[in-house]
Amino acid sequence: MSDLDSTSNHRQAEILEALRKAGGSARIQSLASTLEVSDETIRRNLRRLVEGGLVQKHHGGARLVERAVEADLNTRLQEHAEPKRRIAEEVARLVEDGTSLFLDVGSTTSLIAEALQRHSGLNVVTNSVAVAYRLAMRNGNRVFFAGGELRANDGGSFGPEALAFVQNFRLDLAVISTSGICPKRGLMFSDLSEAQLARAMVSQAARCIVAADSRKFHRTAPILLGDPRDIDILVTDEDPPEDLAAAARHWGTVIRVAP
Repeated sequence: MSDLDSTSNHRQAEILEALRKAGGSARIQSLASTLEVSDETIRRNLRRLVEGGLVQKHHGGARLVERAVEADLNTRLQEHAEPKRRIAEEVARLVEDGTSLFLDVGSTTSLIAEALQRHSGLNVVTNSVAVAYRLAMRNGNRVFFAGGELRANDGGSFGPEALAFVQNFRLDLAVISTSGICPKRGLMFSDLSEAQLARAMVSQAARCIVAADSRKFHRTAPILLGDPRDIDILVTDEDPPEDLAAAARHWGTVIRVAP
């Protein structure tokens, strides 16, 4: 990814966050003032976000599309619940007792933690309150919780403290979620903090499992995880389209469809 691409991805993430804080809609001049950039910079990045289906433009401004607004964790646990549970059970089958692993924030990873409650001797590093609650003080597990600012909508801890904490560990496995999967660009995120923490987890783990339901196929977002060849296994609920299956073969990623 070029420096220009990286800067654009970062700017688009800032715009999405500014729109969320503004209640989902804002004028271009307001976004430019908030981010201390020119109106033209906002317009250029909004065009990319519109193309990705994350934002709709209106006269003089922009609004988040409905699916770009993150629901709280309890709401997301009810969405597509049955496929997510199948994915969680399949991931749990891939984890042996005594494994050391990262688990990030998300409804699917929360269900994975629930499925892992039958395991013992796990060493778990997480920034998710839900994951920590499900696995701590159970079957000889050890849970290490990343500090930082705790978000109200998903119970996730983010910020420089959480990032630095994760970098202390070298673990067997990283289990992460994602906002979308693109055959050309790999894993994509809507939130910069989530992407940064996921990158750190992947870089510190011997293997990486991505847990993503089929709604994430071909869904785009402005921030890239990094090299998709770092993804060892994709666990999902349906066979992906052929272009995505071909991309996975090129990356060396094994696709496992949960029964």
